[in-house]
Amino acid sequence: MRIIVGVSGASGVIYAVRLLEVLRELGVETHLVMTGWARRTLEQELGRSPGEVMALASRTYSIADLSAPIASGSFRTAGMVVVPCSMKSLAAIASGLSGDLLSRAADVCLKERRTLVLCPRETPLNAIHLENMLRLSRAGAIIMPPVPAFYHRPRTLDEVVDHFVGRILDHFGLEHGLYREWQGIEGEE
Repeated sequence: MRIIVGVSGASGVIYAVRLLEVLRELGVETHLVMTGWARRTLEQELGRSPGEVMALASRTYSIADLSAPIASGSFRTAGMVVVPCSMKSLAAIASGLSGDLLSRAADVCLKERRTLVLCPRETPLNAIHLENMLRLSRAGAIIMPPVPAFYHRPRTLDEVVDHFVGRILDHFGLEHGLYREWQGIEGEE
């Protein structure tokens, strides 16, 4: 299985790093593309260099390389995750502007009807953000903001991150042990 991982310059790169770690553990071939701001955010939020994170991927590409394999529908993948997804990247994808490799690879997933998971990281949302998300949802993308769930009673930030990453993996049908599946509340009728 091949999955494209796009990382844009919004806060929340911790999700992308953990996703790459888990996909590597699962033996999934990953194709990574990061924006310039994603690289800066990695250093700011996690104190990690882009090179460290790029080493987690099977293959990496320059954001400007529109000749990369992931820019073509003939290069078969299971789909793509953009985590975190900035409003700039979201708007480019919603508008069909394939001006860089991240937006082009996402466009390919939409046109080929492949899984496209977008994890927008912004708050509050304005009408333009919401309209872009609705447009993408109607086009077949899965809009999945990194909103923490508390019903599983996380005790650490790592548990919050793992739960969200596990939910991303669910959309690709990948088995994992990152969280316990919800079983309901005992005694409720």
